Amino acid sequence: MASKSTTTTNTNTTITMPLYAKLALWVVLFTTGAFFAGMSLLRLMLQVVRKGPARVFYTKKRPVPPACMQDPRLGVHGYAHLEDVRLHYVSNGDDNKPLMLLVHGFPEFWYSWRHQLREFKDTYRVVAVDMRGYGDSDRPSAVSDYTLDKLTKDLSQLITALGEEKCVMVGLDWGGVIAWAFALDYPHMLDSLVVINCASIPGYIRQLSSGLRQISKSWYISYFQMPWVPEANFQADDMWRMEQLFRGSHIGIRSDNMTEEDVEAYKYTCQRNGFTAPLNYYRALVRYPDILYRLSRPDLMVSCPTLLLFGLDDSALDPAIPSLSAKNVSGEAVVKFLEDCGHFSPMDRPREVNQSLRDFLKQTARR
Repeated sequence: MASKSTTTTNTNTTITMPLYAKLALWVVLFTTGAFFAGMSLLRLMLQVVRKGPARVFYTKKRPVPPACMQDPRLGVHGYAHLEDVRLHYVSNGDDNKPLMLLVHGFPEFWYSWRHQLREFKDTYRVVAVDMRGYGDSDRPSAVSDYTLDKLTKDLSQLITALGEEKCVMVGLDWGGVIAWAFALDYPHMLDSLVVINCASIPGYIRQLSSGLRQISKSWYISYFQMPWVPEANFQADDMWRMEQLFRGSHIGIRSDNMTEEDVEAYKYTCQRNGFTAPLNYYRALVRYPDILYRLSRPDLMVSCPTLLLFGLDDSALDPAIPSLSAKNVSGEAVVKFLEDCGHFSPMDRPREVNQSLRDFLKQTARR
């Protein structure tokens, strides 16, 4: 079903970043990115010496998706044909119920919301979308196809294509960045907003300016600006990095909530799609900074009720982030921390996340 695009915004689209600020941003990020890329290449070469090229450059063939991706209890698969792209989504629950739109992060896809698709189907029409470049959605080739303006426009058109005018939007990681930008540019399309393990852009800048702690945690942003090296690193040794990301001791999810079959679902999807499109989200953020600059204005406020949910074991973001982000909510803002929980909170602690969502939505509905 074709959508009707909604373009009403509450931000000034003519605001641009000063040229000197752009140059400083590019010099810093591309210089540090080149350093990290060099270290990554050195590590890759050492692996070749230690394990042999056949092992390092091996990728297992995965011709069919694992059974967990085909579980009918997760919902029904569908496609929305939008202005620029076709988006894939999984929907669970009655179409007559209020829409809950789930927006994944990096490097994920709709399957990251498997616990929420089952949990909320009785009270919501729960839709987990594959953002452009991910899963079974279209994958445009240019970096410019992944700017925040285009990502939020996709969601506005998707909501309309689903036959709805408003929704509850839940975003994790990069999905939280997109959801926050959506709340600023399309406030009339939100009943409430939930941002999980993510920061508002002004909140993130506040934390970056407070010291080196968040800067050191954000090293990967500059690394991801480099061409093909991050892709090679993610692809190496049968996508070993995916295993570390989701099950490793540093940032991973508990094994009872992230099985080997679950990891295979991510490997299967990334093998089909590659890593370039997901990495282009980071590249577009830096190469087209006017959008970032516009949305970083500290006077911009999210007007709908907002829940900021944060796993305290997040290795990529500082725990001060949610409270700093709440300063950019003019309506009700609830900050909640999850103990013993990492970055991928909806998968790491699904019971606690689901209960937090349910409590917040019940309270906002009553008011």
